[in-house]
Amino acid sequence: MRRNTKEAAARPEAIEGLAEISLPLEELIRQGARKIIQQAIEAEMQALTSSYAHVTTIDGQRVVVRNGYLPERDILTAAGPVAVRVPKVRDRSGSGIKFNSQLVPPYVRKTPRVSAALPWLYLKGISTGDMSEALQALLGEEAKGLSPAVVSRLKMKWADDWKAWNKRDLSAERYVYWWVDGVYTGLRADETDKQCLLVIIGVKPDGTKERVAIGDGIRESRESWRDLLLDLIERGLKTGPLLAIGDGAMGFWAALNEVYPKTRHQRCWMHKMVNVLNALPKSLQGKAKADLKEIWMAPTLEFAEQAFKRFISRYAAKYPQAVEKLSKDEDALLAFYDFPAEHWIHLRTTNPIESTFATVRLRTTKTRNCVSRDTFLGLAFKLMEEAEKSWHKIYGADKIEKLLQGVVFKNGEAVKDNQPLVDQKLAA
Repeated sequence: MRRNTKEAAARPEAIEGLAEISLPLEELIRQGARKIIQQAIEAEMQALTSSYAHVTTIDGQRVVVRNGYLPERDILTAAGPVAVRVPKVRDRSGSGIKFNSQLVPPYVRKTPRVSAALPWLYLKGISTGDMSEALQALLGEEAKGLSPAVVSRLKMKWADDWKAWNKRDLSAERYVYWWVDGVYTGLRADETDKQCLLVIIGVKPDGTKERVAIGDGIRESRESWRDLLLDLIERGLKTGPLLAIGDGAMGFWAALNEVYPKTRHQRCWMHKMVNVLNALPKSLQGKAKADLKEIWMAPTLEFAEQAFKRFISRYAAKYPQAVEKLSKDEDALLAFYDFPAEHWIHLRTTNPIESTFATVRLRTTKTRNCVSRDTFLGLAFKLMEEAEKSWHKIYGADKIEKLLQGVVFKNGEAVKDNQPLVDQKLAA
């Protein structure tokens, strides 16, 4: 046994392995990451040179060949800084062929995951001055490079990204549903007391969710929403969604009737339940909540209307204000019954917006001073951009094509073997 140990110790690779084992875990992870990244970059380089292998000069020399490395640079990752060397190529044809790694693009100093953490940290309440310390706790001393000045430049970049996105052409877009909400964050912009984000998330014909609009207003006024909707039309979105889901307190509905009058309205049941329950004594709120759930969970419109009448008869005499809050929006609360049953779970609430911006509402204590309008919208844009990566298709996406063809749905099912509404009118 002793002899085997001495033989192993005599082998250089064994000594190297023992040395690696003695390193801290974080360093071992970084070394492993560096090897993997370097191998991937070399594979990218090999793919580039191979694609030009058949291209030669008059002298028979290959036009594109390797030509050393760029200066080594650190990439800040979730495991800490990882040093990488990106190779260069020589283009003998003079046509400007260069090697740009997709894994490590030029000038990139942070992985997307680290960059994505910055707006989340800010919106969670970490101020610009404290962000470097917060990242140091996660990534080590090397995160000191993320100074307040660097973070400020990043916020400017986010604002520029929002501006470019907010000018995109929408002429080829089509949306089936919209979730709409006004999000109050507690942040103040410029000289205003409180700024409201105006947010629209849409469902495309393939069932995927997408950011449609991110704007701002002093409040959720008709004028603010109208300006936002008119901007969508100016950029090519001539047709509105089939159904819009939102809170009943917004000026959005008046603006929607003016700009996209054919779009139907669906009130958010979660908002409505809160409003109704607030008008009832606490002792009755549990029972009333169950009664309200019987309405929006009913299997058909007929059963929902019966549950609606029961609620009114049960509470109208003693609590007319609660009943008024509910009954005034009856049609808009039950509009989802005219759409595929698979979609109902998505159409009854504005949860996609609520869940996305839950963190924004917490950002009320650290930012005591005003932020610029562009910074405000840039932060919201980055938050939604990251959230969008985890969004899933709605259930029953295959039913969307029928909706767009004009097929009528009643109680969640297609009417008359999917016969379009236009044909039904002609037959009548």
